Amino acid sequence: MKKPSMISILLFLTGLLCIIALIFFNRTTLHQILTTEKEVDTISEQITAKHDEVKQAVDNYTTAIDTVQSNINRMKQKQQTATQKKTKEKAEIPEESSSKPSVFSQNSTSAPSDSSAGVFSSDAETDGHIIGIDPGHQSESVDMSAPEPNGPGSSEMKAKCTSGTQGTYSGVPEYQLNLEVSLQLKDELEQRGYQVVMTRTDNETAISNMERAQYAAAQGAEIYVRIHANGDDSHTASGALTMSPSQNNPYIPQLFEQSDRLSRCIIDSYCAATGFQNLGIQYTDTMTGINWSTVPVTILEMGFMTSQNDDLKMNDTEFQKTMVQGIANGIDSYFAS
Repeated sequence: MKKPSMISILLFLTGLLCIIALIFFNRTTLHQILTTEKEVDTISEQITAKHDEVKQAVDNYTTAIDTVQSNINRMKQKQQTATQKKTKEKAEIPEESSSKPSVFSQNSTSAPSDSSAGVFSSDAETDGHIIGIDPGHQSESVDMSAPEPNGPGSSEMKAKCTSGTQGTYSGVPEYQLNLEVSLQLKDELEQRGYQVVMTRTDNETAISNMERAQYAAAQGAEIYVRIHANGDDSHTASGALTMSPSQNNPYIPQLFEQSDRLSRCIIDSYCAATGFQNLGIQYTDTMTGINWSTVPVTILEMGFMTSQNDDLKMNDTEFQKTMVQGIANGIDSYFAS
């Protein structure tokens, strides 16, 4: 048998190496293709998830816009009704000055005169406990930037009043929300047999935080409940809380125990009714409206207007009825304990 030549052997080996190389290349390529397909599937899933997130965000934004527009329309309707009412009243009574000065003399801290008392709501003739209700803040159209003492005899001065925060999702100003809830609370308390003193019944009355506390006490209020809403830069904070003077308050330390009990009764009942997170009581000695009070006092921060859940619920007409029930239940609890 003739031996193969060296050239034949080399050709055979070369061919064999080529075959082996092709097999290895095909396996590597197949692995790369499978890996790439998995990566493509992963990216596709991520894109789908992002698409769903964007769609949800768009839906939330659309809902918020619709709510804002609804609230704006509601406020316009209320303003139109108020304007028509004022026009009718002007036609029935002699024309008065268009300006609304403070219900207190700038040089006196005494109670307002009988002529100014008509700006407010009180019912001193009926039986029942007398409740002072203060709808916090007021319209920015009223300039209340002038300073007043932070407390009796205090050298620290603070602005007489501010307009407060605003709903991030509802677009409703805090002063408007506070007034809406307070007016409903007045009606509910009166139905329960209480007398109610309101520090304001519109958004333009010029009355400072100090004057509000003095007015409520001068009208015989046994407790002073200040209605507010909260705000936070994070937009994640939510829930309700009450604010009370501390045990070491330099102006009204004698009101600590009763104010603390009032604050506890209201926040517990309010959160039980609304389902809002109960953030408890915060003790503060920096609030002018607290420091000038001469009766047990609390501030209810009903919820965060920077929280989508809190803001939209607080500005829902039906939910406001639940809020009012919770506050009134807390006042019942205070007088029952």
